[in-house]
Parts: sequence; C-alpha cells; structure tokens
Amino acid sequence: MKTGGRPPAATTPRALSRRDFLVLGGSVLLLAGCTSAPPGRATTAAPSFTPTPSTDAVHTVATLTATTPFYIAHRGSGDNWPEHTMEAYAGSIAAGVQAIEVSVNATKDGVLICHHDTDMAHTSGANVKIADATWAQLQALHIDASRWLGPAARPQPIPELKDVLDRFARTHVIFIEDKQGTNTAAMLDLMDTYPESKAHFVWKQWAGAAQVKAARERGYATWGYFSPELIPNAADIAADFDYLGAMHTFSDDEIAAIVAAGKPVIVWEVHYRSTVDRLKRLGVVGMMTSNIPYVTHLAAPAKSDAFGTGLRAAGDLPWTVDEGWGAQPAISERGATVTLADDAAQSYLMGSMAGEKAGPATIEAELQWGAGTEGGAGIAFGQKDDDVYRLGVPGPTGGYHALLHADGRLEIVKRAVGESDGTAIASVATTPPSVGEWVALRVVVSATGVAVTRDRKKQWTAAAADTDYSGPYFWLCKERGAGSVAYRRLTRA
Repeated sequence: MKTGGRPPAATTPRALSRRDFLVLGGSVLLLAGCTSAPPGRATTAAPSFTPTPSTDAVHTVATLTATTPFYIAHRGSGDNWPEHTMEAYAGSIAAGVQAIEVSVNATKDGVLICHHDTDMAHTSGANVKIADATWAQLQALHIDASRWLGPAARPQPIPELKDVLDRFARTHVIFIEDKQGTNTAAMLDLMDTYPESKAHFVWKQWAGAAQVKAARERGYATWGYFSPELIPNAADIAADFDYLGAMHTFSDDEIAAIVAAGKPVIVWEVHYRSTVDRLKRLGVVGMMTSNIPYVTHLAAPAKSDAFGTGLRAAGDLPWTVDEGWGAQPAISERGATVTLADDAAQSYLMGSMAGEKAGPATIEAELQWGAGTEGGAGIAFGQKDDDVYRLGVPGPTGGYHALLHADGRLEIVKRAVGESDGTAIASVATTPPSVGEWVALRVVVSATGVAVTRDRKKQWTAAAADTDYSGPYFWLCKERGAGSVAYRRLTRA
C-alpha cells in the first residue's frame, strides 16, 4: 500500500480506508514475501551495531510496560533483518528488545507459520496462497528481503510458529496476530501450553474485529489497532482492549483522539527517531518499531559507511518507508556504493553515522553521475533530527545542503522549516562534473561557520559564517532530474 512520504507532524496524511486496515491486520492481503533460496548461500547478519550480551532476564508484559516509552520489534525489526524470520526475532532480541510482534497464518494442512501476508507473492513472485498450500510446499520457499536490506541479505526459511514460541515465549513478550482471522482458537490453544502465558502474550488485532472476546475470556491482554472510521468511537471501543493502536501516518489530532480514550497507546510502525519524539509529545507510550537498533540508540554512531558489506546499516533509510521496498536505493557490495536513481528528488538518511549531539563535524563523500548531470546533488547536513529533508520539497526540519550543479557551481544553501528551496549563502565556480567522474566533497561544520570543498582544492571552497544549524544528522540528496548519482567512501569525524 502506498501512502506517500513520511508526513510532517502537522500534516494530515491520506486517510486509510477500512479495507486498507483489513489488509494490514485482518483477513486479506498485504505484503511480506519470500523466494526460493539459492543453494550455498549462508546467513548474513545486519551490520553496524553491537548486540547486547544475552542475560537470564525474563521479560513480561508488566516489566515491558513499566518503562515509557517501551519498544516492540515490528515483524522482528524488518528494517534490519528479513521480516518474520527466526533471524529477525533472534536478532532483535539479541539487540536487547523485550518484545517482538508475530503475524500468523495457517497452511492448508493446519500448520501455523509466521508470515504477514496471506500469500507469498511479494518477493518470491510465487502465486501461492498460504491457505491453499501445505507446509511441505511452503518449505520450498524462503523469505528474501534483499531489495530492502541489500544484496547480501540471504533468503531465510519461513518459521513455524511453535518453533518461535518454544524459543522465546518463556522469556519475552510476544504480540501475536491471526492474519487470516480464522485461527483464533488454534492459536489460543497453543499459547495456553506455555508457562505463565498470560504474562508473555498480548493478543493483537484490528479494533473492529470480534476475536478479542475469545482472547479476553482466556485471560490475555489485548491490543486493538484503529482504522480512521473507528476513531470517533474510540471511547466505546477502548472498553474491549487493554492497549490501543494507531498507525504512524495518522495526524496529530487522530492520535490525540485515541490517546484521549484513556488506554495506553502503541503506534506502529516506527522507523525514525524523530517519530518517537513526535509520538511522545502526543502521549503515546509504546513504539512498535521496525528499526530497533537505531531507534533505541543501541547502534553506536559509525565513522564510515557500510555499503561494502552489501547490507544497509541500521539507521540508513530512504526518505520514505511508505512506498514499499522499491524506495530503497541500490546498494552495491562490489562497488561499496549506494545509488540514488529515481527521477524525483531523492534523499537517503545516513542515520548510522549520526552523532549523538550537535556540534562541529566533518563529512566527506565521493559522488558520481551516471547518464545525465542536469540537476544538482550533494549532502544535506546540520539537521537537528532525522525528519525528512528533500530538495525542493518543504520539510519539517531546517538545515543546510551542499550541492554541486551540472554547470560546476558549488554552493551551500540554508533552508528553514517549511521552506522548499532555501537561500544560497555561499557559492564558488568549479568545472562541470563529467559522467563517470568521481567527485570528492568535504563538508565542515565549525563553531564559526560552514564550508564545502570539492576535490580538496582550496580555490574550490564555498564558505559562510553561519552557525544556525549544527545538528548531527545528514542526508545524501539529489534534485529532481539529476539522473543517477552514486555515493561512496563516506566518513564523519
């Protein structure tokens, strides 16, 4: 489902229909995906963070919700590992998360498996409906998230629900959902077999569905997530649930209305740290996040990019996560590059390299135009948070961007919140970049101003005594029509 880019806090996004939310959580299709695994390919873990050492701690619903905000790994943290796989669940738990979210479907022969969609089409291309396939048939397919995570992300087996619960249900919290809407009794029966199950499971569903009654009768905590048409009745619906849910694309007013119903609110899916800041201001207490190591600051800031691993580092993300896996720019393991190739204005957050606080910084990168150099490309920097920053598009955060244009003009542009173009505060003429030429840019933020230098030549330096923005976040960016632009050798000091 495409909902456009991540909206600023004051923006009201397109309202999702009831059908959209049934796709998200009830009994029709959404995206998740798998494919046949090439022989001989080994599992590769996501880079750029150090997992928290495992302990003997036992996490329960009570201990999870005792902290505000608390975090749940959405689909096992699908920005970091192939979603709804054992690798994802184990990876997010190794990183220190107390709770994971698990979606469930049943095969033709009644085997409960972990998978979001009710079919296998998204990444495998296999026109297979889970309810029409046996477990043996599905075992020939594998989850392949390489379009989203990078080419080195190896296909993973589809896990059986019982295997996941056997491994984690005694020690962690599991938010569990029946995606087909026909497996409630079988799932509750399985949940009941685990010790102290009421302390470790939360039943998850669309707030307009009826399964909540059966879950409550068994003594389980429940979470009901809202679609827009349910919000006017939030107070009445809240009586049936222990926790309420909202989508990250809901407007401030919509989320506030759900919070006002009086039950703790959990928002899904959270990808960016700035989203956490916004939700906390609105009174949200639970963050169901797809980006656990980054959003929770478990990932230490990197000094250089991870493109050469062939995997996207935790914190690196395209400007939108709401347009699906196709929004991810191509990572080349062999070339150690990331390439922005959309015709539209495109930005790529280097959250993995963001510092923990504002202050002086030096950012270096090399960039190369493919066919055509009609538009400018460069680095946006000095942003106080990771909210979206795109060239030519008004945004919710201010900062600078250093651009090299097709005519060789190198400039620094200062842009305030809500502006689309900003104002050039420094400029210098250089030679026009050629197709295939690697160009080095060096951006410096100091206590006295900002500067950008091309190819380490002092005469090709644009500088300004402006100190309004010194935030730790930066983006790779290009203008609409700039063609294909590759980046490599990024460092931050």
